[in-house]
Amino acid sequence: MTTPTAAPTTARLSQLVDDVREAVGRGLAPDTTAYLVGERLAAHLGADDLLTAEQREGDPGHYRQHILHAEHDGSFSVVALVWMPGQQTAVHDHVSWCVTGVHEGTESERRYRLVPDGTTARLVATEDVVNHQGDVCGFAPPGDIHRVRNACTAKAISLHIYGADISRLGSSVRRVYDLPADEL
Repeated sequence: MTTPTAAPTTARLSQLVDDVREAVGRGLAPDTTAYLVGERLAAHLGADDLLTAEQREGDPGHYRQHILHAEHDGSFSVVALVWMPGQQTAVHDHVSWCVTGVHEGTESERRYRLVPDGTTARLVATEDVVNHQGDVCGFAPPGDIHRVRNACTAKAISLHIYGADISRLGSSVRRVYDLPADEL
């Protein structure tokens, strides 16, 4: 699922990394940082010169993660996720704040809330969101439980910027939820 990619490989990706570095380097609260990173990311989405052909490659079996950059101090990572039609994540939450932007295609997201249920818990779907090319959203734990999928008939590519070193962690997922869910 993970394809390690050493350093930024296009001039535009290098500029995006510099833009994110500046925003993260301010040392602001996670929600403010995510907002600033989202502004920086939006300016690059949809640009033909952002990703190489290799970084745009998917996998027919599951969505594919390309780690584009991990900051040397672990403060952020830039990842491209490539989704073939019908591919999706499990219901999960994250280890850090995250900003996502759709570079190509459309992604569908279902958000959930965890609700105590006696001695266990269940999920309650709270919102369905469809993100189109150029759309940016951000979130931070807690309250970041969701499932993402490509519900379209064409490939989708999204960029995810995490406040963690994904090259070291391997994934941004903190926990996968296999619980009963009240769907919308």
